[in-house]
Amino acid sequence: MADLIGKYLEQQKYLIIDGALGTELERRGCNLDDPLWSARLLADNPDMIAAVHMDYLHAGADCLITASYQATFQGLERYGYSPEQARKLIRSAVLLAKTVVDRFWADPINRVNRMKPLVAASVGPYGAFLADRSEYTGLYGISEDELVDFHKERLKTLISAGPDLLACETLPCFAEARALVRLLDDLAVDLDMIPVWFSFSARDGQHINSGEAVRDCAQWLDDKPCVAAIGINCTDPVHVSAIIGEIRSVTDKPVVVYPNKGEVYNNLTKSWAPKPGMPSFGEMAIQWVKCGARLIGGCCHTTPDDIRQLVLDLKH
Repeated sequence: MADLIGKYLEQQKYLIIDGALGTELERRGCNLDDPLWSARLLADNPDMIAAVHMDYLHAGADCLITASYQATFQGLERYGYSPEQARKLIRSAVLLAKTVVDRFWADPINRVNRMKPLVAASVGPYGAFLADRSEYTGLYGISEDELVDFHKERLKTLISAGPDLLACETLPCFAEARALVRLLDDLAVDLDMIPVWFSFSARDGQHINSGEAVRDCAQWLDDKPCVAAIGINCTDPVHVSAIIGEIRSVTDKPVVVYPNKGEVYNNLTKSWAPKPGMPSFGEMAIQWVKCGARLIGGCCHTTPDDIRQLVLDLKH
């Protein structure tokens, strides 16, 4: 298990991650105006999540990220769930994605020229639980020890459901990465060396959202055995090439990138639209590959069509 990402990258040039889940569910008519966001649908409409997962697989994704980003014990208990109900719901995010992969893989047509897709259990940041946009600042006002306590039960629960990987994602501050590494070290026996990627959210080409240098974060993570890949997500794509350079200057570990689509909100039309003159997502991905990214996908506002185009562009 330890070199699962490496095995994929030996067989194929890239590992393609899926695209957005929350904004894709909204695009399909789901109302996610809720502190639990997409995690609410694990209870209310898991079939809709499964449909999005399946569409990403048909688009060419090698890895699904589970709907557990906002599913935390603290958030679910605040919503009225008992600890055992919360545990069951958090596990269901992984089990749902694994079921979709198995169903996809059961059709021989889907096995042609590809490896069996992976499931990465999403470990969202503390700020996602707060639902106050602090995942975009990292200004939590709590200690690293408190972050360890916050993440512990969810991390253990996700691992117990048997994902292929863990995605510690959208981390806005260095302290949260350190807290998660401490937990992973403590859980080393249970992990059985499940690969873990760490991806930060960034404010520009050099700094994560807290203002700390992405290079410093990557350098610290470089010698941590539990860390299989390092990168960035939920970030404006214009910053990605520079961020890849910062990360690759201090580590040889694979670089993972799955930024936002880079759209801007139009207050007149009440909708999101591409920035004028912006390249397609696939065209930008070609540049990220040239800079050294190996795990590539999309975050907010990307769709199965974007992932399909990304796959096509990277094959040429």
